[in-house]
Amino acid sequence: MHLRTQNWHEPVTLTEWLKRICSVLNLAILSVTCIIFVSEFRFDWCERLVGNYLSLSNDARPENGAVWDAGRHMVSALKSLDQMALARENAGRIVRTAKSFSDLAAQLGPGEWANLDKDRFRVLYLSLPLYLRRNVMDPVRLVWLLNGGATDRIVCEGRMGGMKIFFIDTQNRVVQQVDLDVQTLGNNGSRAVIPGTLDNAPEFFGRIYPAALFFTAVSRLPGDMRVDLILDTEDLLSEKGALDRVGVSNSAQDGFINLGFEFRHLGESRVVRVKAREWAVWQLTLVLKGES
Repeated sequence: MHLRTQNWHEPVTLTEWLKRICSVLNLAILSVTCIIFVSEFRFDWCERLVGNYLSLSNDARPENGAVWDAGRHMVSALKSLDQMALARENAGRIVRTAKSFSDLAAQLGPGEWANLDKDRFRVLYLSLPLYLRRNVMDPVRLVWLLNGGATDRIVCEGRMGGMKIFFIDTQNRVVQQVDLDVQTLGNNGSRAVIPGTLDNAPEFFGRIYPAALFFTAVSRLPGDMRVDLILDTEDLLSEKGALDRVGVSNSAQDGFINLGFEFRHLGESRVVRVKAREWAVWQLTLVLKGES
C-alpha cells in the first residue's frame, strides 16, 4: 500500500493554508495576544509592573547614565540657586544693619558682594568724622557721583582688612573705585574712651600737659592750623566733667597723631582719644616747648 507523502512545512494548496491559519492553536494564540494588548492599553499593567520592579530594585542599581546625570545636575543647580538667594538676602541684611563703613567691612567676608544704594551710602558717609570723609573720596567728586547722574548703582566687595566700593554707571562701567581700609577709618567716629588717667596710656608718656597750658598754646596757632588740630569736637563736647590734662601721642599713623583729653567727673577719670593732623601737632609741640 502506497502512503501519500504530506509536506508539514509548507502547504501546497490554498485550502491547506486556510486550515493551518484557522487551526485551534493559532486562534487561541491570536486571542490571547489580543487580550494581552487590549488589557495593556486599558489598564497599563505592563508599565505598572516594570515601574514596581524598577522602584524595588532602584537601590541596587548603579547611579550612572543620562537620567542619573540629569538628576544630579538639577539638584546641584537648585542648591546653587538656594545659596545665591541666601547670600543675597544675607548681604542685604548686612547693608541694612551696618552702622558704619568699618562695621560693613567687618561683616562682609573676602570676596563677598553687596549692593549699596545711594541713600544708604550717604548715611554711612555722613556718619564719619569730618577728617575721615576726605580720606574716603574728594567731596566734590562724590557730589557729582551721587547727585549728577553719573552713577547707576553702588556695589561693595569685602576684602581682608577692609572693602572696595565701586560706582557703576548705566553701561555697567566702573566710573569710580574706592578702597577703604579698616585701620584708616579708625573707629568711624565712635567715641574712643579709655577709663583711667593719661598715666595709664604709654603712648602719651613724657608728653602730658595741663589743660590750661595746652589750650593757651593752641590759641597761639593760626586759625587754619587749629582746624586741623582738633578735627571733630563732638566726642569732646559729649564728655561730662572737667578737663584736667591733655596728652600728645609719641607716634604718628597715616598722617595723624592721637591726642588724649583727660576728664574728671564724680571722682572718676576718663581719657577721650581724638585724631589730629600730624603737621599741626608738630607746630603745637614747638609752642608747648616754649611755654613749658
